[in-house]
Amino acid sequence: MRQSKKLLHAACVAALLPAVLGGCTMAPKYERPQPQLPDTWASGTDASAQPGTQAMDWTQVITDAPMKRLVELALKNNRDLRVAALKIVKAQAQHQITRADLLPKIDGTAGSTSTRTPASLSSTGNAYTSRSYSVGLGFSSFELDFFGRIQSLKQQALEQYLSTEAAHKSVELSLVAEVSTAYLTLAADREHLSLAKEILETEQASYDLQKQRFDNGVANDLDLAQSRTTVDTARVSVARYTSLVTQDENTLAVLVGMPLSAELLPAKSLDDIAPLTQVPAGLPSEVLTRRPDVIAAEHTLKATNANIGAARAMHFPIISLTGSYGTSSNAINGLFKSGSQAWSFIPQISLPIFHAGAISAGVDYAVADRDIYVATYEKAVQTAFKEVSDTLAQGASLNEQVSAQSSLAKATARSYELSTLRYENGVDSFLTKLDSQRSNASARQDLISARLSRAANVLTLYKVLGGGWHEEGEAVLAAPAAKQTASK
Repeated sequence: MRQSKKLLHAACVAALLPAVLGGCTMAPKYERPQPQLPDTWASGTDASAQPGTQAMDWTQVITDAPMKRLVELALKNNRDLRVAALKIVKAQAQHQITRADLLPKIDGTAGSTSTRTPASLSSTGNAYTSRSYSVGLGFSSFELDFFGRIQSLKQQALEQYLSTEAAHKSVELSLVAEVSTAYLTLAADREHLSLAKEILETEQASYDLQKQRFDNGVANDLDLAQSRTTVDTARVSVARYTSLVTQDENTLAVLVGMPLSAELLPAKSLDDIAPLTQVPAGLPSEVLTRRPDVIAAEHTLKATNANIGAARAMHFPIISLTGSYGTSSNAINGLFKSGSQAWSFIPQISLPIFHAGAISAGVDYAVADRDIYVATYEKAVQTAFKEVSDTLAQGASLNEQVSAQSSLAKATARSYELSTLRYENGVDSFLTKLDSQRSNASARQDLISARLSRAANVLTLYKVLGGGWHEEGEAVLAAPAAKQTASK
């Protein structure tokens, strides 16, 4: 009985050792790479005048009710987002599996053994059968993590989980922007289609009038042929935008993850959609704490840094324990009688002596892997700054483009009106009227495209800034409760 207490005491000490030694690893101290960051955006935006702590999440950027409804449905049903969420569950489970290796695994066992000894091998000269029964508890090959190998692997799994969580937020962020942009595109193409039909109706009426003039000998063959070209051009535009509208609806259905009824897609033009809230640019340094892809890249870097500790620990002895305690008897009814206790305790140490350089190569591999992800992290930061600067520069340009295009549309409309009067009064040729007609149609279509680009730019800026942040500038991740569980 005293021996069994000693065994139990040894098992308790073995279980507590990882808790005592758990913070000790051979991983190098992690230091975040410090790429040079600009004080202001390359676009010249005054960041100090636009503190990046106003917009909280997509519901404040998107004010249009139907668009919000589409985004909500997409966040619920989109298959890419669902896969990203399941990857979080998978990574969290992997972290829990690795963390469990720090504690002994205790199993209950029960078994019996029957052995027949033939007469030729029996000491009595008679064959006989012997039986034994056992019941007990035991743990096998429990590694004492003196050199932090398992602790490093646990840290690696945790960082991989956090990276997966940030990647899920990145998918969510992109999905919000994609669904909103797709809805804006649908509304713009519907407006294009409506304008194309209006132009076709106008051109058809103009052609009919020209045909009457030709039949009466007032217009010539050239005027009639030129008028016909405008009708056919308008017909091509109608067919083209009809196809685009259908494609836009199909794209939205895939993004949202379900068939969409007409009630969910009410906008017939960009004017039917409530304006987006302008997104503040903020400071360049804030992107590092907002962009989910940058956050994910850093967690992956931390995971590779922790893996170096696991690789280094392979140079040192691996100490493992195997033990069991229970009862044993040659009869079932004797298993729990006095004196039937049985136990075993098998400590084992494995010291690497000659591995042909494999362990050192493993360390070199882990270090090279870490250096690769240092470069990957720095590239993610550089890409983030480029995308934000490009979007800001484009936004400033688009405002001017919309203003200029609006003025151009008004000017061409007036030119078309005057050239029509001059042609009808015999002052100008039909070709002059035709040029004004085409310029006005093109200017109106381009104005719709410019307004779409300006609205889409706001959504792009929200995405590239890593939208969805608290006032202190920290990114809001998708599952904070899960993160707290994983970090325990």
